[in-house]
Amino acid sequence: MANVAADMPADLHAAPVSRGYRNYVMGLLLGIYIINFLDRQVVNILAEPIKHDLGLADWQLGLMGGLAFAVLYTLLGLPIAVLAERKDRSVIIAVAIAIWSACTAACGFAQNFVQLVLARVGVGIGEAGCTPPAHSLIIDYADTQKRGSALALYGMGAPLGGLLGMAFGGMVADAHGWRTAFFLAGVPGLIFAVLAYFTLKDPRTAERLKAARDKVQKKGVTIKECLSALAKRPSYFWATGGITIKAFISVGYALFMASFFLRNHPDEVAQFAAAIGLESMGFLGLTIGLMSGGFGALGMWLGGQLSDRYGKRDVRWNMYICIIAALAFIPPFVFSMTTESLALALIAMAINSLLSNLHYGPGISSMLSVAPPSMRAPASAIQLFVANLVSLGLGPLALGLLSDSLAVSMGSAEGLRWALILTSFLGIFAAIAFWIASRTLEQDLKHD
Repeated sequence: MANVAADMPADLHAAPVSRGYRNYVMGLLLGIYIINFLDRQVVNILAEPIKHDLGLADWQLGLMGGLAFAVLYTLLGLPIAVLAERKDRSVIIAVAIAIWSACTAACGFAQNFVQLVLARVGVGIGEAGCTPPAHSLIIDYADTQKRGSALALYGMGAPLGGLLGMAFGGMVADAHGWRTAFFLAGVPGLIFAVLAYFTLKDPRTAERLKAARDKVQKKGVTIKECLSALAKRPSYFWATGGITIKAFISVGYALFMASFFLRNHPDEVAQFAAAIGLESMGFLGLTIGLMSGGFGALGMWLGGQLSDRYGKRDVRWNMYICIIAALAFIPPFVFSMTTESLALALIAMAINSLLSNLHYGPGISSMLSVAPPSMRAPASAIQLFVANLVSLGLGPLALGLLSDSLAVSMGSAEGLRWALILTSFLGIFAAIAFWIASRTLEQDLKHD
Protein backbone atom coordinates (compact mmCIF):
# COMPACT_ATOMS: atom_id res chain seq x y z
CA MET A 1 0.00 0.00 0.00
CA ALA A 2 1.10 3.53 -0.62
CA ASN A 3 1.30 6.56 1.65
CA VAL A 4 -1.60 6.79 4.10
CA ALA A 5 -2.75 10.09 2.64
CA ALA A 6 -1.93 9.53 -1.00
CA ASP A 7 -5.49 10.42 -1.93
CA MET A 8 -5.56 13.73 -0.01
CA PRO A 9 -4.70 17.16 -1.39
CA ALA A 10 -0.99 17.95 -0.95
CA ASP A 11 -1.50 20.50 1.81
CA LEU A 12 -3.62 18.11 3.86
CA HIS A 13 -1.29 15.08 3.98
CA ALA A 14 -0.74 13.14 7.15
CA ALA A 15 2.70 11.84 8.02
CA PRO A 16 3.37 8.37 6.56
CA VAL A 17 3.38 5.19 8.64
CA SER A 18 5.27 1.96 8.08
CA ARG A 19 4.05 -0.78 5.78
CA GLY A 20 4.02 -3.13 8.75
CA TYR A 21 1.68 -0.89 10.70
CA ARG A 22 -0.64 -0.45 7.71
CA ASN A 23 -0.86 -4.25 7.47
CA TYR A 24 -1.55 -4.41 11.21
CA VAL A 25 -4.39 -1.91 10.83
CA MET A 26 -5.96 -3.95 8.04
CA GLY A 27 -5.61 -7.14 10.08
CA LEU A 28 -7.07 -5.55 13.22
CA LEU A 29 -10.03 -4.09 11.33
CA LEU A 30 -10.65 -7.49 9.75
CA GLY A 31 -10.60 -9.10 13.21
CA ILE A 32 -13.01 -6.48 14.54
CA TYR A 33 -15.40 -7.06 11.65
CA ILE A 34 -15.23 -10.83 12.20
CA ILE A 35 -16.30 -10.32 15.82
CA ASN A 36 -18.92 -7.82 14.63
CA PHE A 37 -20.55 -10.47 12.48
CA LEU A 38 -20.01 -13.30 14.94
CA ASP A 39 -22.08 -11.39 17.48
CA ARG A 40 -24.61 -10.35 14.85
CA GLN A 41 -25.00 -13.75 13.19
CA VAL A 42 -24.77 -16.16 16.12
CA VAL A 43 -28.53 -15.68 16.50
CA ASN A 44 -29.04 -17.40 13.11
CA ILE A 45 -28.00 -20.85 14.30
CA LEU A 46 -29.85 -20.30 17.59
CA ALA A 47 -33.14 -19.26 15.93
CA GLU A 48 -34.81 -22.67 16.05
CA PRO A 49 -34.10 -23.46 19.75
CA ILE A 50 -35.08 -19.88 20.66
CA LYS A 51 -38.32 -20.36 18.69
CA HIS A 52 -39.22 -23.48 20.65
CA ASP A 53 -38.01 -22.26 24.04
CA LEU A 54 -39.83 -18.91 23.92
CA GLY A 55 -42.74 -20.09 21.75
CA LEU A 56 -42.17 -17.72 18.81
CA ALA A 57 -43.58 -17.60 15.27
CA ASP A 58 -41.36 -17.13 12.19
CA TRP A 59 -42.34 -13.47 11.93
CA GLN A 60 -41.13 -12.94 15.51
CA LEU A 61 -37.83 -14.59 14.63
CA GLY A 62 -37.59 -12.22 11.69
CA LEU A 63 -38.36 -9.22 13.87
CA MET A 64 -35.86 -10.28 16.52
CA GLY A 65 -33.15 -11.17 14.00
CA GLY A 66 -33.71 -8.19 11.73
CA LEU A 67 -35.79 -5.14 12.55
CA ALA A 68 -34.94 -5.05 16.27
CA PHE A 69 -31.26 -4.94 15.40
CA ALA A 70 -31.63 -2.66 12.38
CA VAL A 71 -33.64 0.30 13.66
CA LEU A 72 -31.09 2.07 15.85
CA TYR A 73 -28.22 0.48 13.92
CA THR A 74 -29.31 2.38 10.84
CA LEU A 75 -30.48 5.57 12.53
CA LEU A 76 -27.30 6.01 14.59
CA GLY A 77 -24.99 5.18 11.69
CA LEU A 78 -25.47 8.60 10.11
CA PRO A 79 -24.64 10.85 13.08
CA ILE A 80 -21.78 8.55 14.10
CA ALA A 81 -20.35 8.79 10.59
CA VAL A 82 -20.49 12.60 10.72
CA LEU A 83 -18.78 12.44 14.11
CA ALA A 84 -16.11 10.19 12.58
CA GLU A 85 -15.15 12.98 10.17
CA ARG A 86 -14.32 15.23 13.17
CA LYS A 87 -13.20 12.92 15.97
CA ASP A 88 -10.77 10.05 16.51
CA ARG A 89 -12.18 7.12 14.56
CA SER A 90 -10.26 4.54 16.61
CA VAL A 91 -11.95 5.68 19.84
CA ILE A 92 -15.39 5.53 18.20
CA ILE A 93 -14.71 1.97 17.02
CA ALA A 94 -13.41 0.87 20.45
CA VAL A 95 -16.47 2.19 22.30
CA ALA A 96 -18.78 0.61 19.73
CA ILE A 97 -17.18 -2.83 20.18
CA ALA A 98 -17.59 -2.69 23.95
CA ILE A 99 -21.28 -1.80 23.68
CA TRP A 100 -22.28 -4.47 21.18
CA SER A 101 -20.28 -7.17 23.00
CA ALA A 102 -22.00 -6.44 26.32
CA CYS A 103 -25.44 -6.47 24.66
CA THR A 104 -24.70 -9.77 22.89
CA ALA A 105 -24.04 -11.34 26.28
CA ALA A 106 -27.25 -9.75 27.59
CA CYS A 107 -29.27 -11.70 24.97
CA GLY A 108 -28.57 -14.80 27.03
CA PHE A 109 -30.51 -13.38 29.99
CA ALA A 110 -33.72 -12.80 28.00
CA GLN A 111 -36.76 -14.55 29.47
CA ASN A 112 -39.27 -13.50 26.82
CA PHE A 113 -39.59 -12.03 23.34
CA VAL A 114 -39.57 -8.38 24.46
CA GLN A 115 -36.39 -8.74 26.51
CA LEU A 116 -34.62 -10.48 23.64
CA VAL A 117 -35.70 -7.75 21.22
CA LEU A 118 -34.37 -5.04 23.56
CA ALA A 119 -31.01 -6.80 23.87
CA ARG A 120 -30.79 -7.07 20.08
CA VAL A 121 -31.55 -3.35 19.84
CA GLY A 122 -28.51 -2.79 22.07
CA VAL A 123 -26.34 -4.90 19.76
CA GLY A 124 -27.48 -2.70 16.88
CA ILE A 125 -26.62 0.48 18.80
CA GLY A 126 -23.05 -0.72 19.31
CA GLU A 127 -22.49 -2.05 15.81
CA ALA A 128 -23.61 1.26 14.29
CA GLY A 129 -20.23 2.70 15.30
CA CYS A 130 -18.09 0.15 13.45
CA THR A 131 -18.25 0.12 9.67
CA PRO A 132 -18.54 3.82 8.64
CA PRO A 133 -15.39 4.84 10.59
CA ALA A 134 -13.65 1.62 9.50
CA HIS A 135 -14.45 2.25 5.83
CA SER A 136 -13.15 5.78 6.19
CA LEU A 137 -9.91 4.54 7.78
CA ILE A 138 -9.39 1.94 5.06
CA ILE A 139 -9.79 4.53 2.30
CA ASP A 140 -7.13 6.67 4.04
CA TYR A 141 -4.71 3.78 4.51
CA ALA A 142 -5.14 2.02 1.15
CA ASP A 143 -3.61 3.02 -2.15
CA THR A 144 -6.20 4.26 -4.66
CA GLN A 145 -5.60 1.30 -6.99
CA LYS A 146 -5.90 -1.21 -4.13
CA ARG A 147 -9.12 -0.02 -2.52
CA GLY A 148 -11.21 -2.80 -4.03
CA SER A 149 -9.06 -5.54 -2.50
CA ALA A 150 -8.60 -3.60 0.78
CA LEU A 151 -12.34 -3.20 1.25
CA ALA A 152 -12.89 -6.80 0.14
CA LEU A 153 -10.41 -7.93 2.80
CA TYR A 154 -12.38 -6.03 5.44
CA GLY A 155 -15.64 -7.35 3.99
CA MET A 156 -14.37 -10.92 4.41
CA GLY A 157 -15.08 -10.38 8.09
CA ALA A 158 -18.79 -10.81 7.35
CA PRO A 159 -18.68 -14.39 6.03
CA LEU A 160 -15.83 -15.37 8.35
CA GLY A 161 -17.71 -13.97 11.34
CA GLY A 162 -20.83 -15.72 10.15
CA LEU A 163 -18.86 -18.97 9.85
CA LEU A 164 -17.53 -18.66 13.40
CA GLY A 165 -20.89 -17.55 14.75
CA MET A 166 -22.69 -20.50 13.20
CA ALA A 167 -20.09 -23.12 14.16
CA PHE A 168 -19.44 -21.73 17.64
CA GLY A 169 -23.10 -21.05 18.40
CA GLY A 170 -24.27 -24.45 17.20
CA MET A 171 -21.74 -26.47 19.16
CA VAL A 172 -22.10 -24.44 22.34
CA ALA A 173 -25.90 -24.60 22.07
CA ASP A 174 -25.77 -28.40 21.73
CA ALA A 175 -23.53 -28.72 24.79
CA HIS A 176 -24.75 -25.93 27.07
CA GLY A 177 -27.85 -24.29 25.53
CA TRP A 178 -28.48 -21.17 23.48
CA ARG A 179 -28.14 -18.81 26.43
CA THR A 180 -24.55 -19.85 27.10
CA ALA A 181 -23.76 -19.36 23.41
CA PHE A 182 -24.77 -15.70 23.72
CA PHE A 183 -22.76 -15.26 26.95
CA LEU A 184 -19.56 -16.59 25.42
CA ALA A 185 -20.02 -14.78 22.08
CA GLY A 186 -19.77 -11.44 23.87
CA VAL A 187 -16.33 -12.08 25.40
CA PRO A 188 -13.90 -11.71 22.40
CA GLY A 189 -15.22 -8.26 21.55
CA LEU A 190 -14.04 -6.85 24.86
CA ILE A 191 -10.46 -7.84 23.97
CA PHE A 192 -10.74 -6.18 20.57
CA ALA A 193 -12.15 -3.04 22.19
CA VAL A 194 -8.97 -2.72 24.25
CA LEU A 195 -6.75 -3.35 21.21
CA ALA A 196 -8.60 -0.76 19.14
CA TYR A 197 -8.40 1.88 21.86
CA PHE A 198 -4.69 1.48 22.56
CA THR A 199 -3.17 0.41 19.22
CA LEU A 200 -5.37 1.68 16.36
CA LYS A 201 -4.22 5.09 15.14
CA ASP A 202 -6.35 7.60 13.30
CA PRO A 203 -3.86 9.12 10.83
CA ARG A 204 -5.66 12.47 10.84
CA THR A 205 -5.07 13.01 14.56
CA ALA A 206 -2.14 10.81 15.50
CA GLU A 207 -0.03 12.17 12.62
CA ARG A 208 -0.99 15.80 13.29
CA LEU A 209 -2.66 16.93 10.09
CA LYS A 210 -1.90 20.45 8.99
CA ALA A 211 -4.07 23.40 9.99
CA ALA A 212 -6.15 23.27 6.82
CA ARG A 213 -7.26 19.72 7.50
CA ASP A 214 -7.88 20.52 11.16
CA LYS A 215 -10.17 23.33 10.07
CA VAL A 216 -12.15 20.96 7.90
CA GLN A 217 -12.36 18.49 10.77
CA LYS A 218 -13.68 21.09 13.20
CA LYS A 219 -16.30 22.29 10.76
CA GLY A 220 -17.40 18.78 9.86
CA VAL A 221 -19.74 17.68 7.10
CA THR A 222 -23.50 17.52 7.38
CA ILE A 223 -25.61 14.74 5.91
CA LYS A 224 -27.44 17.33 3.82
CA GLU A 225 -24.17 18.55 2.30
CA CYS A 226 -23.11 14.98 1.62
CA LEU A 227 -26.41 14.13 -0.08
CA SER A 228 -26.18 17.30 -2.15
CA ALA A 229 -22.71 16.32 -3.40
CA LEU A 230 -23.70 12.70 -4.03
CA ALA A 231 -26.80 13.80 -5.97
CA LYS A 232 -24.42 14.82 -8.75
CA ARG A 233 -23.05 11.27 -8.85
CA PRO A 234 -26.00 8.97 -9.77
CA SER A 235 -23.84 5.83 -9.86
CA TYR A 236 -23.54 6.09 -6.06
CA PHE A 237 -27.29 5.69 -5.60
CA TRP A 238 -27.74 2.94 -8.17
CA ALA A 239 -24.80 0.98 -6.74
CA THR A 240 -26.32 1.46 -3.27
CA GLY A 241 -29.63 0.14 -4.62
CA GLY A 242 -28.00 -2.98 -6.02
CA ILE A 243 -26.05 -3.63 -2.82
CA THR A 244 -29.24 -3.13 -0.80
CA ILE A 245 -31.21 -5.71 -2.78
CA LYS A 246 -28.35 -8.21 -2.52
CA ALA A 247 -28.24 -7.64 1.24
CA PHE A 248 -32.03 -8.04 1.53
CA ILE A 249 -31.73 -11.49 0.00
CA SER A 250 -28.69 -12.70 1.91
CA VAL A 251 -29.65 -11.34 5.35
CA GLY A 252 -33.14 -12.78 5.02
CA TYR A 253 -32.12 -16.31 4.19
CA ALA A 254 -29.15 -16.32 6.61
CA LEU A 255 -31.52 -16.21 9.58
CA PHE A 256 -33.63 -19.11 8.33
CA MET A 257 -31.05 -21.41 6.70
CA ALA A 258 -30.51 -23.65 9.72
CA SER A 259 -34.28 -23.75 10.26
CA PHE A 260 -34.72 -24.81 6.62
CA PHE A 261 -32.46 -27.84 7.03
CA LEU A 262 -33.91 -28.81 10.41
CA ARG A 263 -37.43 -28.73 8.95
CA ASN A 264 -36.73 -30.27 5.51
CA HIS A 265 -33.80 -32.66 6.16
CA PRO A 266 -34.10 -33.57 9.88
CA ASP A 267 -33.21 -37.27 9.61
CA GLU A 268 -30.31 -36.76 7.22
CA VAL A 269 -28.95 -33.93 9.37
CA ALA A 270 -29.07 -36.16 12.44
CA GLN A 271 -27.32 -39.02 10.57
CA PHE A 272 -24.54 -36.78 9.22
CA ALA A 273 -24.07 -35.21 12.64
CA ALA A 274 -23.81 -38.58 14.39
CA ALA A 275 -21.24 -39.76 11.85
CA ILE A 276 -18.80 -37.07 13.01
CA GLY A 277 -19.72 -37.16 16.68
CA LEU A 278 -21.92 -34.06 16.77
CA GLU A 279 -25.57 -33.26 17.35
CA SER A 280 -27.77 -31.59 14.73
CA MET A 281 -27.24 -27.97 15.82
CA GLY A 282 -23.47 -28.31 16.03
CA PHE A 283 -23.31 -30.06 12.66
CA LEU A 284 -25.43 -27.43 10.92
CA GLY A 285 -23.53 -24.58 12.52
CA LEU A 286 -20.23 -26.02 11.36
CA THR A 287 -21.30 -27.04 7.85
CA ILE A 288 -23.42 -23.99 7.02
CA GLY A 289 -20.68 -21.81 8.43
CA LEU A 290 -18.04 -23.48 6.26
CA MET A 291 -20.20 -23.58 3.14
CA SER A 292 -21.58 -20.04 3.34
CA GLY A 293 -18.89 -18.35 5.43
CA GLY A 294 -15.77 -19.95 4.03
CA PHE A 295 -16.82 -19.81 0.39
CA GLY A 296 -18.40 -16.39 0.95
CA ALA A 297 -15.03 -15.06 2.14
CA LEU A 298 -13.38 -16.64 -0.92
CA GLY A 299 -15.95 -14.93 -3.13
CA MET A 300 -15.23 -11.54 -1.54
CA TRP A 301 -11.49 -12.02 -1.99
CA LEU A 302 -11.95 -13.09 -5.61
CA GLY A 303 -14.23 -10.12 -6.29
CA GLY A 304 -11.60 -7.75 -4.89
CA GLN A 305 -8.89 -9.30 -7.05
CA LEU A 306 -11.06 -9.05 -10.16
CA SER A 307 -11.82 -5.43 -9.29
CA ASP A 308 -8.12 -4.56 -8.99
CA ARG A 309 -7.28 -6.36 -12.22
CA TYR A 310 -10.08 -5.28 -14.53
CA GLY A 311 -11.28 -2.10 -12.82
CA LYS A 312 -8.03 -0.29 -13.56
CA ARG A 313 -8.57 -0.94 -17.28
CA ASP A 314 -12.22 0.05 -17.30
CA VAL A 315 -13.98 1.15 -14.08
CA ARG A 316 -17.28 -0.16 -15.42
CA TRP A 317 -15.94 -3.67 -14.82
CA ASN A 318 -16.58 -3.07 -11.12
CA MET A 319 -20.29 -2.97 -11.88
CA TYR A 320 -20.08 -5.84 -14.37
CA ILE A 321 -18.64 -8.04 -11.60
CA CYS A 322 -21.56 -7.00 -9.39
CA ILE A 323 -24.02 -7.96 -12.15
CA ILE A 324 -22.46 -11.42 -12.36
CA ALA A 325 -22.76 -11.77 -8.59
CA ALA A 326 -26.43 -10.72 -8.65
CA LEU A 327 -27.46 -13.27 -11.29
CA ALA A 328 -25.12 -16.24 -11.11
CA PHE A 329 -25.98 -17.18 -7.51
CA ILE A 330 -29.68 -17.85 -8.26
CA PRO A 331 -29.46 -21.29 -10.01
CA PRO A 332 -27.28 -22.98 -7.35
CA PHE A 333 -29.39 -21.49 -4.59
CA VAL A 334 -32.64 -22.79 -6.07
CA PHE A 335 -31.01 -26.19 -6.54
CA SER A 336 -29.89 -26.24 -2.89
CA MET A 337 -33.48 -25.55 -1.82
CA THR A 338 -35.06 -28.24 -4.00
CA THR A 339 -32.67 -31.22 -4.01
CA GLU A 340 -33.53 -34.12 -1.72
CA SER A 341 -29.85 -34.72 -0.96
CA LEU A 342 -28.40 -32.86 2.02
CA ALA A 343 -24.85 -33.27 0.70
CA LEU A 344 -25.74 -31.79 -2.70
CA ALA A 345 -27.66 -28.98 -1.02
CA LEU A 346 -24.61 -27.98 1.02
CA ILE A 347 -22.31 -28.15 -2.02
CA ALA A 348 -24.71 -25.96 -4.00
CA MET A 349 -24.83 -23.54 -1.08
CA ALA A 350 -21.05 -23.23 -1.20
CA ILE A 351 -21.15 -22.34 -4.91
CA ASN A 352 -23.99 -19.91 -4.27
CA SER A 353 -22.05 -18.20 -1.48
CA LEU A 354 -18.92 -17.78 -3.59
CA LEU A 355 -20.81 -16.24 -6.51
CA SER A 356 -23.11 -14.13 -4.35
CA ASN A 357 -20.26 -12.34 -2.57
CA LEU A 358 -18.24 -11.31 -5.62
CA HIS A 359 -19.88 -7.89 -5.54
CA TYR A 360 -18.66 -6.63 -2.16
CA GLY A 361 -15.21 -5.22 -3.01
CA PRO A 362 -16.04 -3.72 -6.42
CA GLY A 363 -19.43 -2.41 -5.26
CA ILE A 364 -18.31 -0.71 -2.04
CA SER A 365 -15.09 0.57 -3.63
CA SER A 366 -16.98 2.21 -6.51
CA MET A 367 -19.57 3.68 -4.18
CA LEU A 368 -16.99 5.26 -1.86
CA SER A 369 -14.60 6.35 -4.62
CA VAL A 370 -17.19 8.60 -6.26
CA ALA A 371 -17.75 10.39 -2.93
CA PRO A 372 -15.64 13.48 -2.12
CA PRO A 373 -12.68 12.54 0.17
CA SER A 374 -14.05 14.48 3.16
CA MET A 375 -17.44 12.77 2.87
CA ARG A 376 -16.55 9.10 2.73
CA ALA A 377 -17.62 8.13 6.23
CA PRO A 378 -21.03 9.85 5.77
CA ALA A 379 -21.30 8.31 2.28
CA SER A 380 -20.64 4.89 3.80
CA ALA A 381 -23.20 5.55 6.54
CA ILE A 382 -25.86 6.66 4.04
CA GLN A 383 -25.34 3.45 2.07
CA LEU A 384 -25.46 1.40 5.26
CA PHE A 385 -28.55 3.29 6.43
CA VAL A 386 -30.46 2.42 3.27
CA ALA A 387 -29.10 -1.12 2.93
CA ASN A 388 -29.56 -2.07 6.57
CA LEU A 389 -32.98 -0.49 7.00
CA VAL A 390 -34.22 -2.46 4.01
CA SER A 391 -32.17 -5.66 4.40
CA LEU A 392 -31.70 -6.08 8.14
CA GLY A 393 -34.92 -4.32 9.03
CA LEU A 394 -37.24 -5.86 6.48
CA GLY A 395 -35.44 -8.88 4.96
CA PRO A 396 -35.86 -11.42 7.80
CA LEU A 397 -39.26 -10.01 8.77
CA ALA A 398 -40.60 -10.14 5.21
CA LEU A 399 -39.25 -13.64 4.68
CA GLY A 400 -40.74 -14.77 8.00
CA LEU A 401 -44.13 -13.32 7.12
CA LEU A 402 -44.02 -14.96 3.67
CA SER A 403 -43.03 -18.27 5.26
CA ASP A 404 -45.89 -18.09 7.78
CA SER A 405 -48.32 -17.19 4.98
CA LEU A 406 -47.25 -20.08 2.74
CA ALA A 407 -47.19 -22.47 5.70
CA VAL A 408 -50.98 -22.15 6.04
CA SER A 409 -51.44 -24.21 2.88
CA MET A 410 -48.04 -25.91 2.51
CA GLY A 411 -46.91 -26.60 6.03
CA SER A 412 -43.96 -25.09 7.91
CA ALA A 413 -41.21 -26.90 5.98
CA GLU A 414 -42.52 -26.24 2.46
CA GLY A 415 -43.61 -22.72 3.33
CA LEU A 416 -40.08 -21.80 4.34
CA ARG A 417 -38.59 -23.54 1.29
CA TRP A 418 -40.66 -21.54 -1.19
CA ALA A 419 -40.28 -18.29 0.71
CA LEU A 420 -36.50 -18.67 0.32
CA ILE A 421 -36.74 -19.58 -3.37
CA LEU A 422 -39.01 -16.66 -4.28
CA THR A 423 -36.77 -14.20 -2.43
CA SER A 424 -33.68 -15.26 -4.39
CA PHE A 425 -35.17 -14.00 -7.69
CA LEU A 426 -34.87 -10.42 -6.43
CA GLY A 427 -31.27 -10.73 -7.62
CA ILE A 428 -32.55 -9.80 -11.09
CA PHE A 429 -33.47 -6.33 -9.83
CA ALA A 430 -30.05 -5.94 -8.20
CA ALA A 431 -28.41 -6.71 -11.55
CA ILE A 432 -30.51 -4.01 -13.24
CA ALA A 433 -29.44 -1.44 -10.63
CA PHE A 434 -25.75 -2.31 -11.09
CA TRP A 435 -26.10 -2.04 -14.88
CA ILE A 436 -27.60 1.45 -14.60
CA ALA A 437 -24.77 2.44 -12.23
CA SER A 438 -22.19 1.29 -14.78
CA ARG A 439 -23.48 3.81 -17.32
CA THR A 440 -22.39 6.87 -15.30
CA LEU A 441 -19.64 5.47 -13.04
CA GLU A 442 -16.71 6.64 -15.15
CA GLN A 443 -18.05 10.20 -15.39
CA ASP A 444 -18.94 10.34 -11.70
CA LEU A 445 -15.36 9.41 -10.73
CA LYS A 446 -14.14 12.48 -12.61
CA HIS A 447 -16.65 14.82 -10.95
CA ASP A 448 -15.11 17.87 -9.27
